[in-house]
Amino acid sequence: MPHIKVGTENSTDINIHYNDHGTGKPIVLIHGYPLDGNSWERQERVLLSQGYRCITYDRRGFGKSDQPSTGYEYDTFTADLRCLLNHLALEEDVALVGFSMGTGEVTRYLGTYGSAGISRAVLIGSIPPYLLQTDDNPEGVPQSVFEGFKQAVVADRYAFIDSFLTNLYNADVLGPERISAPALLASHRVAFRSSPRATYACIDTWETDFRADLAKIDIPVLLVHGTADRVLPFDKTTARLRDEKLIADSTVVEIPDGPHNVAWTHPDEVNAALLDFLGGSNAGGIEHASQLHRTREMPGVV
Repeated sequence: MPHIKVGTENSTDINIHYNDHGTGKPIVLIHGYPLDGNSWERQERVLLSQGYRCITYDRRGFGKSDQPSTGYEYDTFTADLRCLLNHLALEEDVALVGFSMGTGEVTRYLGTYGSAGISRAVLIGSIPPYLLQTDDNPEGVPQSVFEGFKQAVVADRYAFIDSFLTNLYNADVLGPERISAPALLASHRVAFRSSPRATYACIDTWETDFRADLAKIDIPVLLVHGTADRVLPFDKTTARLRDEKLIADSTVVEIPDGPHNVAWTHPDEVNAALLDFLGGSNAGGIEHASQLHRTREMPGVV
């Protein structure tokens, strides 16, 4: 299994697991919480068939990556991503694609390191701009919500994950047609094996303010979001990115009745939008993706 060293904790190396498949223009796919790089399987299959090179990796604390007790904040997550890009010598025409927490890495990367070598970015189920409710961000979510999540992890991490994954896929509504019982079980197994420390500590990262990073983005960005997202509601996230014009060049694709992880439940719609934005060759998919730009808006619920 390919790994790269991204740091140390005491005398122990911290290694990140990654996969690098295909040839052509590189696409780096950054997974969401509490999943791993394999969660992109429904996108990778299509992207590889269209001639793209697909790189996935497991965030520290998750999947096959090491599980340190430190580094669970976006500056470190972004530095890990930077290490991977440098290790693979990805220096030209790279697309960064993030889902959920992965949208934070994409945004912080562009805000910290700039867009040199990065041609496009995709945010699916965005966590930016800023989830925490503050005096200068009244649209955000009260901090008590995040504290409640952490208390739930401490009380029973497995019960928290079980509830979280139900809402990740809206499994009570969309199963079994769009999320089968075995697929949901597979997500549970991945999440249960994640670091207990990471499961808890990553919740604090959901309070990160990305507004300064967003202002520095100077490449085209595709924003894909399910209108029935319970985890990161559309009106708290992607709708704000669009309505407040927080990204200079952005395109929004709404997935009607889509949950948080539309990449799994609505792969045809997501893949069509990706290929359209990245310059893929699937004419039918491109037509379908353009139709999605005109879908209706629905408020989310915290």
